[in-house]
Amino acid sequence: MESNSKNKIIILFLLLVVILQAVVIIRLFPKKPVKVPPVAVAKAGRIAIVLDDWGYNRANIHYLNEIKQRMTISVLPHQSYSQIASFEARKKGFEVILHLPMEPGSSERVRLEPNTILSGMTEDRIKAILKDDLSNVYGVVGVSNHMGSKATADPGLMTAVLKDIKARGLYFLDSYVSSRSVVSALSRRLGVKSAKRDVFLDNSSDAAYIRGQISRLKSIARKRGYAIGIGHDRPATLAVLKAVMPELEKEGFKFVFVSELVK
Repeated sequence: MESNSKNKIIILFLLLVVILQAVVIIRLFPKKPVKVPPVAVAKAGRIAIVLDDWGYNRANIHYLNEIKQRMTISVLPHQSYSQIASFEARKKGFEVILHLPMEPGSSERVRLEPNTILSGMTEDRIKAILKDDLSNVYGVVGVSNHMGSKATADPGLMTAVLKDIKARGLYFLDSYVSSRSVVSALSRRLGVKSAKRDVFLDNSSDAAYIRGQISRLKSIARKRGYAIGIGHDRPATLAVLKAVMPELEKEGFKFVFVSELVK
């Protein structure tokens, strides 16, 4: 019996020694932290490409199959192909926003689209137009202004528009057709997610001009970290983008939706 007791004591002592040695080893040689792979970021900057004026026709819809990078498609309401263009864009994985017709300046002699939002309209009338327009475009996540140099400079009108957009959980992209725009200031005050255009890509349909504007966009994105460029549903613009966007990706730029840049 006495021998068994001594053996048990020896075994317990040896176990205690092993445990103490293990504790010392763990403290002296801590486990290396697991390396978590970094989140992929744009090396050169993020770029959002917006293409306005979809809905007039379907001639360029095939480009939605040919361009693989992210783009935001801005669709006019109540046009012959508004629903088709927005449906096809969403089906192909692009972001869709409503291109909302708004009042231009008095010096701009242009034909107004149906239901253009005008200065002097009541808040109820503005809300009714927005509701009607949004119901005509499929899968909308934001709104941008079509024309609107007068409207975007009108605090009362824009307050009504932005409040309704906020209530619907949408963002507003200021096409920034007027330096007098009040959109940025009002958006901050009202707590509306918004962004502003940096470069118009295709004031000319010349391919060399469009490439030059894309170079401007690159410079802004590289310097600031992001940039937003607006073009249009035009063959020349789409052809240049189809060729240039893969080149920019190789340079380290990342194409994103506008919704990824709104503040």
